[in-house]
Amino acid sequence: MTDVAQDFSALSSTPGRPTDSRAKKPVLQPLSMDDLSEALSAGLRDFRGSAPYGLFFGGFYALGGWFLFWMLSAYNMPYLVYPLASGFALIAPFVAAGLYEVSRRREEGLEIAPAQIFGAVFGERSKELRWMALITGFAFIIWIDIAIFLYVIFFGLHPVNPAALIDTILLTPQGAMFLLAGNLIGALLSLAVFSITAISFPMLLHKDVDFITAMITSIKCVMSNKKVMISWGIFIGFMMMICLASFLLGLVVILPLLGHATWHLYRRAVRFDEAAPDLADQV
Repeated sequence: MTDVAQDFSALSSTPGRPTDSRAKKPVLQPLSMDDLSEALSAGLRDFRGSAPYGLFFGGFYALGGWFLFWMLSAYNMPYLVYPLASGFALIAPFVAAGLYEVSRRREEGLEIAPAQIFGAVFGERSKELRWMALITGFAFIIWIDIAIFLYVIFFGLHPVNPAALIDTILLTPQGAMFLLAGNLIGALLSLAVFSITAISFPMLLHKDVDFITAMITSIKCVMSNKKVMISWGIFIGFMMMICLASFLLGLVVILPLLGHATWHLYRRAVRFDEAAPDLADQV
């Protein structure tokens, strides 16, 4: 696996992005609940210090959600509203990539300008970041396909108006089974995506590593810090519920807070040591 990751890294090296041999040797650090609390506090400071960027990315994400909901309404597909809303968090790590760059620049005392932030996300050196975005986008599409499949199994191919669908789901055994099956499958998929993206996106912005190494590091971070990372995942889920309850308005503030905090949690979870053994040797 290490050889494959190194091959990808060699292929993905681009001019203008310095090659750092230490980036190939991430070393995981133990995390505590205090680290999680401090990451949230630091994330809040970054949001306050660079509020225009946070509000822009949060507002953009909310507008994207409203557009998708409008599309579902236009095509009479109300049964996909809840799956879409609950699965929308799967693509949030990529949307928040600009926030990681803001936090990185604040941490290193660098200038923060729109061209630099968007260049970090969409520039040539971010090819590995886009590979990760493709993976999370694919997971989102799979989740929507699963939701459609479950709907057809439980309710058939006939369209149902929103009011009747809500009554069916909440007041009938058939609806309860549909809700249970959907939530269980969604939880498993969310856990898988969370494991590979918990720290991988900020890591790809920070160091010249390939997306395979970033995913492996993220999974190992979750597995070696189960209590903290599960708590972090639950907190993210709770905050997303608040966003749904506010018809996505909460995303304007919650997305930048979580994005900046993710950067600081990553910085506490991983260090890069030139003398350290390769990541595969730590398995």
